[in-house]
Amino acid sequence: MKVSLIGKVFLVGAGPGDPELLTMKAVRVLREADVVLHDDLISREILGLIPRTVTIISVGKRCGAARVTQEEINAMIVAYASVGRNVVRLKSGDPMLFGRAGEEIDALHARGIEFEVIPGISVAFAAAAALQTSLTDRRKAARVIFSTGHRSQGASDDRATHVVYMPGSDYSTIVNQLLQEKFSAETPCAVVSAVSHETQSVLRTTLGALPNSGALPAPSILLVGEVLRHDEIQALAPLDAGSANRSGKVI
Repeated sequence: MKVSLIGKVFLVGAGPGDPELLTMKAVRVLREADVVLHDDLISREILGLIPRTVTIISVGKRCGAARVTQEEINAMIVAYASVGRNVVRLKSGDPMLFGRAGEEIDALHARGIEFEVIPGISVAFAAAAALQTSLTDRRKAARVIFSTGHRSQGASDDRATHVVYMPGSDYSTIVNQLLQEKFSAETPCAVVSAVSHETQSVLRTTLGALPNSGALPAPSILLVGEVLRHDEIQALAPLDAGSANRSGKVI
């Protein structure tokens, strides 16, 4: 039997800094890692949970000054995994929110390296908890907008990712609302049901085709935006619930 020499990569959210806010899965992966590449904002308490036998490398930046470029980080992740190391890319907050995870995922896809994303508590949610303020108090707010003061050159302010909690089983009303908000019918979208559970299922399609694609069971969440347009799915016809991805892994 041929044994693969390629390691696995974990994109892990470290949360806002309190080690007790790490997920149990994040702690386990950190303790089983061979290499940890971490942001500068990772707290000393969290780094202290990593065994001394693990190679720990800071690849972060402060105030926009990068000691290591994103391209160099991508190359390091690929290089360590390619020689059989299990690599943790440790990011503050959640790795999928303003963490450049998309660029690292592209690099891993290009080399065929297995990876897994482990969510973390976003700093925004931790701040709301500290303020004892509900971000979506139904008496005052129906939506939350996340933005960053740091944008890549040429990035457009017009493009956004829209997330709808509890979209229900009839997507027509939501689709009509989003089309009125300047999204096009060709905008990619995805419904994720039972997120993180063993029964998790994913429906990928376009906004225009969504009402006729069949509904996934509750609880579910709808994500809409160009960030969902991946090369590997562009050529596929809109998926229906029967052919949706049933993997329990967060992807």
